[in-house]
Amino acid sequence: MLRQRTIKQVVSTIGIGLHSGKKVSMALRPAASNTGIVFRRVDMTPPTLVELHPERVAETMLCTALVQNDAKVATVEHLLSALAALGIDNLYVDLDAPEIPIMDGSASPFLYLLQSAGIEELMSPKRFIRIKKPIEASRGDGWAKLLPYDGFKASFEIDFNHPAVNSTAQYLEIDFSQQAYASEISRARTFGFMRDVEMLRSRNLGLGGSLENAIVLDDYRVLNHEGLRYGDEFIRHKILDAIGDLYTLGHGIIGYYQAHKSGHAINNLLVRALLQQQDAWEMVTMAEDNKQQVIFGNDYLLAPI
Repeated sequence: MLRQRTIKQVVSTIGIGLHSGKKVSMALRPAASNTGIVFRRVDMTPPTLVELHPERVAETMLCTALVQNDAKVATVEHLLSALAALGIDNLYVDLDAPEIPIMDGSASPFLYLLQSAGIEELMSPKRFIRIKKPIEASRGDGWAKLLPYDGFKASFEIDFNHPAVNSTAQYLEIDFSQQAYASEISRARTFGFMRDVEMLRSRNLGLGGSLENAIVLDDYRVLNHEGLRYGDEFIRHKILDAIGDLYTLGHGIIGYYQAHKSGHAINNLLVRALLQQQDAWEMVTMAEDNKQQVIFGNDYLLAPI
């Protein structure tokens, strides 16, 4: 039986909020079986909990933000993506601000932080959401689907009217039982366009964005001196985001995620639609000898225990 996971010890970091531009202190703490992923706003009196669930997603403009009562936690997708890859089911995330720190704009720093804490297996069985029937969500000309599949696979297609993006791959498919999240996806950074800066800042968004935590593009090229980490870093980051958005379910998915011009809003519509169509999925556990089918099999199995 595959068992639920948490971390072995408390780890912490300090960074900047991508949208708030303010310093954020974050501590990751072990949690017991069946706790789930729980965010704690320790700057509020009393400290206020925000539980992970698709229906807690209240904002999807350029990030995924959870809201519960008066407490908000924004930009959760990169941390959730790393948690999904390492199969961590239970965790307390303490924050002194309403946003997860952006770090370098990818999920790689969170992978490092979690692995430095160590991974601990708990006694309760690990539960997965297995897709039984296709489910789809769309908005405008973008869409996302979940299809039955024996493992976890993701494919994405982008279509940006920008020469630097269009010169890279527009489509990518990754089967995570064969390819490692850490090497193929985790280092892909968020990206933004100089032409959007004034609009974003008028909405109090992107105030902490810089060349240190994002790929920045003018009308023609990438402005970061070091260039891209992957030849197709843009589409790899879209898959990174999608994995985090799917993990608002709190469980790994056994299925195939497909998307065309999707984003946080469509991804949230998809997981909400999935929960509403109860005959499209089932909750399952997995025997020890079926590890090869585990979501993010390579990363999950290699994670330190």
